[in-house]
Amino acid sequence: MATTTSASSASSAASPRYTDEHARAGLDTVFPEIETWENQFAGYEILIDDPEFTSVCPKTGLPDFGVIQLRYMPRHRCLELKSYKEYLFCYRNLGIFQENIVNQVLNDVVKACDPIWAHVHGNFRPRGGISTLVDARWPRPKK
Repeated sequence: MATTTSASSASSAASPRYTDEHARAGLDTVFPEIETWENQFAGYEILIDDPEFTSVCPKTGLPDFGVIQLRYMPRHRCLELKSYKEYLFCYRNLGIFQENIVNQVLNDVVKACDPIWAHVHGNFRPRGGISTLVDARWPRPKK
């Protein structure tokens, strides 16, 4: 039995709706440095929660809403909270995939304060009935 393909599904197979350009969107942004201050203690964790995080889908331009949680153990430096908040504001109108947000935040936190370990958790609200949870950890696994 032969399978027929509709014109719309054939055209979507020929030209993907999401491209590698969409996947890289936002990653070339120059983000502000996150300020830090000298850590006075050892062996404790810090949890920073942003329950009103927003960004933009690079394909549709629609807003993405979520919660970004950063948990880390400081080594010699701690993140300055206002600076970190202003850093997160840079994503507000930026077209970038949710997975890339979480990994970019992790990279920038590690660059700023060189923690013993760090974990960034993104909980993005449903759009079209699907929510997304993304976790990234430092140190990253060996390849």
